[in-house]
Amino acid sequence: MNLAWKEIKKNKVRFLILGSIVFLVSLLTFIISGLANGLSQDNAALIKDLPEGQFYMNEDADETYNLSRIDSGIQNEILKIQKDAVAFSIQMGFLNDEADKQQSIAFVTSTDSKLFENVKHEEIILDSSLKDKGIKVGDTLTNNQFSGKFVVKGFVDQKKYSHAPVAYISMEDYKEIYRVEQMQLVFTPEGDSSQEFTGLQSFSKKDFLNTIPSYSAEQMSLNMIVWFLVVISGMLFAIFFYMMNVQKIGLYGILKAIGLKTSRLFKMIWTQMVVITVISLVISITLSQVFNMIAPEGMPFSLSFKTTGQLSIVFLIIGFIGATLSGIQIKKIEPLQAIQQGEV
Repeated sequence: MNLAWKEIKKNKVRFLILGSIVFLVSLLTFIISGLANGLSQDNAALIKDLPEGQFYMNEDADETYNLSRIDSGIQNEILKIQKDAVAFSIQMGFLNDEADKQQSIAFVTSTDSKLFENVKHEEIILDSSLKDKGIKVGDTLTNNQFSGKFVVKGFVDQKKYSHAPVAYISMEDYKEIYRVEQMQLVFTPEGDSSQEFTGLQSFSKKDFLNTIPSYSAEQMSLNMIVWFLVVISGMLFAIFFYMMNVQKIGLYGILKAIGLKTSRLFKMIWTQMVVITVISLVISITLSQVFNMIAPEGMPFSLSFKTTGQLSIVFLIIGFIGATLSGIQIKKIEPLQAIQQGEV
């Protein structure tokens, strides 16, 4: 430990540069991760907020919920077997507000369930983000495919689908707008993949989210960037300590000659890695959480302490691997040969 601290004090600038790079890389990683989580919520909060369970759609729909139609007989069978099961449909559309301005929304309807808002004929419950558009309780909204008018009965928080605010309407009104009789999906809370029904394909919540094209493509791209940055941080540690070790071959030869074990030299490198990484992570976590609190309301950004904790552990593991790989050359140093080469 003392040897590690002395080395850090002697080469302050070098370690400060490494710490700054780790700080910037980790901060960028946290920001992108927060953006990925925020976009995930903005894209599919309606589904993500449901409990774990099984989603069922028509197996002929080719894993595309828009093409799915659940036979009413099978639907009633599932609802009878699973008391908490719910049949529901989602369809993108629009509403005209009282100023005759169109608002893009995602219409949602369902059978009676505590998992979804249940509304009456010509009533509507909206995501609270539409408050910013000037819509309020009691307003009358219209749709070009609907003969009646919707009266706003209330708002719900954080209910989005495909980056559009959700609008809960009655099944009767939904069928009139889209000229359909069947529901698209059935959801069984706490269900498992062993429950099979004729003509239906089952999905876990994670699998169903991946059937949403915009969700899977968006998350894959952002998560790839996050892990790419994590790998870069490990490479930085490996390159930095490798260069440091090359410059200190003569010193390590002397230390080995006087009886210092190779394990002590590895502990010195690991201690330096932990000190640099922890300090850098503390600063980047603090700044990322501050950004989480002050981020503009319209920005889809969500960074939980659980996510930052998991990424921090990954950074420490990657840093440990990088530092260890760079130190393999220490084990190969022969004291006499290193002393003869001299310290570079």
